[in-house]
Amino acid sequence: MIIMLIMIGVFILIGIVLINGKGSFLIAGYNTMSPEEKEKYDTVSLCKCMGKMMFALSFSMLFWVFSEIYEIDWLFVFGFVLFIGIVVFMLIYMNTGNRFKK
Repeated sequence: MIIMLIMIGVFILIGIVLINGKGSFLIAGYNTMSPEEKEKYDTVSLCKCMGKMMFALSFSMLFWVFSEIYEIDWLFVFGFVLFIGIVVFMLIYMNTGNRFKK
């Protein structure tokens, strides 16, 4: 449970960095682009979206902690399904519609 709380803290810290429009080097794929490719994207809005995702993921991980504290198994399952749902939604949202192109 302590490790889970540390992970939630790390996710929140990364979320804070990203929501402020900084930390684009933390985004996989974006940091490996050439400078010419990076100029095509709105870095600040991309970082803010990723920051919101980190907050949502840390929220879903709280259910895992509550499951451990209260010994209620369905809380873990609910948190896990929510976690996977957030990841799938964000993958679809970020890869469709050219939302982050300038």
